Amino acid sequence: MAEHLASIFGTEKDRVNCPFYFKIGACRHGERCSRLHNKPVFSQTILLKNMYLSVDQIAAAAIAVGAKPPEMSEEDVKYHFDDFYEDVYDELSKYGEIEEMHVCENMSEHLTGNVYVKFKDEDAAQRALQAVNGRYYAGRMVHAEFSPVTDFREARCRPYERQLCDRGDYCNFMHIKRISDDLFNSLFRRRRRPRELPEPLPEEPTRDDRQRHKRDSSEESRERRRRRRRRESRSPEHHRRRRSSSSHRRRSSRERRSSRDGRHSSSRHRRHSRERPSRKEQEPEN
Repeated sequence: MAEHLASIFGTEKDRVNCPFYFKIGACRHGERCSRLHNKPVFSQTILLKNMYLSVDQIAAAAIAVGAKPPEMSEEDVKYHFDDFYEDVYDELSKYGEIEEMHVCENMSEHLTGNVYVKFKDEDAAQRALQAVNGRYYAGRMVHAEFSPVTDFREARCRPYERQLCDRGDYCNFMHIKRISDDLFNSLFRRRRRPRELPEPLPEEPTRDDRQRHKRDSSEESRERRRRRRRRESRSPEHHRRRRSSSSHRRRSSRERRSSRDGRHSSSRHRRHSRERPSRKEQEPEN
């Protein structure tokens, strides 16, 4: 039974806990939801409720009070959001390293302008929550709380990222507003280890380089031959060849020595025979 309850926790089959609050940290029914909203006591992620005011919301608020809405180009709209994003990021990064930060551009009340900030550890998230909760930003009070969302892959609207969401701005999954690539690189990728630059292409070798390379190659060849001889000297076949070669050299040496001794003896005999006087010479004259 316990395994079954654990397997369906936070899913549509769970009739006790709210799956939307578990996945997104917000529910369109709010406190009137028939299922439980298990608010975490500690988390890596904090939620800043309805903190971001889009240009459309600012224009709607101006029209509601009878004022003229501000006219902004597309570049001005991008700059407005990047400026807000960088401002919040710089303030919250004082309390710890930020891994992810997302801003919702849904128009439904429980998601519009929500800012989700995921820190590297829970202690940093707690310090940031205590520091910003109850403060004012752009004339509005900041309401911060811990969020159960730590994996935004289940919380974001995937069809919206492909521009295929048929629910519009009132979808119950996150429509995450993108920041410019330059800002993303400056905020998040600057902490990562810089990519090693490729080695430059070698220059055209000079005559000295070619001679040095040739000399090194010959030395390497000699060294390889020496190593090969050392390896062969350890093999039994090499010892057999060496013994047979030694015996052959010894036999050849003996043959040469005996041949040389024979030549010397015959030479001495001839020399002795020449020096020995004949019998007639040895007889005295009468």
